[in-house]
Amino acid sequence: MSDISHDQLDVARVWRMMAEIKICMLVTHDGAALRARPMEACVREQENAVYFLTERESPKHQQIGEDDHVCLAFATPNEGKFLSVSGEARLLNDRPLIRALWKPEYQAFWRGPEDPAVLVLEVVPAEAQLWRRPGGLVGAVGMIAARAMGELPELGDERKVDLH
Repeated sequence: MSDISHDQLDVARVWRMMAEIKICMLVTHDGAALRARPMEACVREQENAVYFLTERESPKHQQIGEDDHVCLAFATPNEGKFLSVSGEARLLNDRPLIRALWKPEYQAFWRGPEDPAVLVLEVVPAEAQLWRRPGGLVGAVGMIAARAMGELPELGDERKVDLH
């Protein structure tokens, strides 16, 4: 694995991957255990933040209150894209931001953006690790061909990226 990259192209790639994939597993600390749940990310690079709408009464809020370090795990296995982002989280009761992030499909969970049960979870990314591998049929054929020739398959690109 390479050293941590500070390259602006790598930083841009991390933000682009988060925005393209959108759904991630948000991982929090629950005492000595780790807890993960799927969340839809609203990625705002210009604000250096990833936002999530979340339920006010949620165990993750206490977990973040006790340890604000979180991990966001994004993946599109068929495309060979994997991304892990570490950062710090905080809860916001910011009604203008909630209105800005609101989508009609959220009506399934809350009455609307003014519903007091909805809050914003903000994650400020600090570091990322990304993997890009040939995915889908191309990746499978490449692995089979390499194996048939007694070679190691091309496993793609892996790097750590400092987002500060």
